Amino acid sequence: MKRSDFQLGMGTWKMGENQKPYQEEYEALSFALKNGIAMLDTAEMYGNGNSELLIGDVLKSFPRESVFLVSKVYPHNASRSKMRTACENSLKRLGTSYLDLYLLHWPGDVPLEETVSAFEELKQEGLIRSWGVSNFDTVDMKELWNVPGGSNCAVNQVLYHIASRGVEYDLVPWMREHQVTLMAYCPLAHSDAYRRNITENPVLKQIAENHNASVYQIMLAFLVHQENTVALPKASSQKHIAENLESLKIKLTEEDLRKIDEAFPPPTTKTELDML
Repeated sequence: MKRSDFQLGMGTWKMGENQKPYQEEYEALSFALKNGIAMLDTAEMYGNGNSELLIGDVLKSFPRESVFLVSKVYPHNASRSKMRTACENSLKRLGTSYLDLYLLHWPGDVPLEETVSAFEELKQEGLIRSWGVSNFDTVDMKELWNVPGGSNCAVNQVLYHIASRGVEYDLVPWMREHQVTLMAYCPLAHSDAYRRNITENPVLKQIAENHNASVYQIMLAFLVHQENTVALPKASSQKHIAENLESLKIKLTEEDLRKIDEAFPPPTTKTELDML
């Protein structure tokens, strides 16, 4: 993956879990695909497969090649004996013959050498186009790179937003050096407490006002214009999706970035990787 391919995708965590908002979520995903978002991110874990089923319904109305489809395998399914079944089950729910990207959801007990071998077999057979990992810190990535075929990893998906910048200390530089795309999940923050601190921050509110934008749009702009980075906000309404797309037009100035660094300083020491 190259930065020019995608800047903004769409996360689907907690989507498809309840019947009541199903139509709203279906319409939101359809709206996203019709209006410029070409990447959908899901996992076998999300709603015990119901997120994949929802996406599968949506995909029936779109050419398969128009959508970059990402799913994830549980760590306990990441062995050579189990990954094929897990992948085939995801493909069945999604109603497709291949995934564009298949990720190991988080580090587990299956040896990485075995997981990489299983990924490579799926790729050779055309069930997946590429593979990557999620929630891997720098030490995990280095371990992966020492495994035969480990350097074929295309992506590392991690929690990253304007108020959670720990990955910038050593993980982001390592990934850029090794040309691994960073996918940022929860780019609009991962808890109500985080969101309140961010949206009420006077510096960000002023930057947002200067750009005639919302603080959330500034948060996305902070990520999507970084090198080799894709943001994956979740949105269940057409209004929020349209607002997310508008963030691509925002060009933060050097002064904006300086003020953001003052309000939410980049890390100066190693910190534990944030995860949900």
